[in-house]
Amino acid sequence: MPRENHESLTRARAAKLREAIQILQKLGFGTRQTNEVGGYTLLAMIDLKPTHAWTNASDPLRGITPIIDFVSREYGVQYAPNTRETIRDEAVKHFVESGMLIRNPDDPKRPTNSGKTVYQVEPLALSMFRSFGTDQWKANFDIYMAGREEIRRELKRVRLLARIPVRLQSGEDLTLSPGGQNPLVKSVLEEFCPRFVRSGIVLYIGDAENKFTYLNSEYLKKMGVEIPSSICSREPMPALYLLLHSPTWKSCGRFLIKFPGRLRYGSQRMLTT
Repeated sequence: MPRENHESLTRARAAKLREAIQILQKLGFGTRQTNEVGGYTLLAMIDLKPTHAWTNASDPLRGITPIIDFVSREYGVQYAPNTRETIRDEAVKHFVESGMLIRNPDDPKRPTNSGKTVYQVEPLALSMFRSFGTDQWKANFDIYMAGREEIRRELKRVRLLARIPVRLQSGEDLTLSPGGQNPLVKSVLEEFCPRFVRSGIVLYIGDAENKFTYLNSEYLKKMGVEIPSSICSREPMPALYLLLHSPTWKSCGRFLIKFPGRLRYGSQRMLTT
């Protein structure tokens, strides 16, 4: 590429990044979303190339890796594979929570931790982005900000409809994120337990979206069990722990049922489902 063209492209790339960050700041995002990572993420999610006008913004379905690929291809910035979490946690996650991006609009029941997870810019936000730099920008920005809360409520309603309702034997109700092994967890709790583990006590239910969806803290205290902070923050957990008292099985005594996998806790014996 001739030097003159290269310098022109470099200026165009820098200008687009500044504009993207400016928009994010005006939308009220924090410092971790209004930096280079946030700006490039926004540009990738609206498929906006350095030399294109904002009127060319579009709404592709993109996951984290395609975002990284777009930034590398169009803006010449190389992000290492281990920056996936930074892009997801410091940019995409907050854009989704604000209602600016929609997670898995093509399949709301896709598991939370699915490798096929994709995101798409929300339609009203897209209209706003397309008007940046035009006479319609202020009006479209005001319309978007006025409707932001309603957008959040509607997206939350859609997410709740996709969740899996579960009723425990105790009568307690809770919901699990869609997909993955959670339909099977529901079957274990609502079908397997009432038939085969009637005296079972649910100690813990985990979920990819919330590691501690259900925690029977009071019973765990009676057992003298404490959950280390390292487990809360880093360690992987199973989907389900059940405690089964079986006084008629004198040779066995107490069982700890874990789904899925294996566990040995103290002198207690274990069954797997």
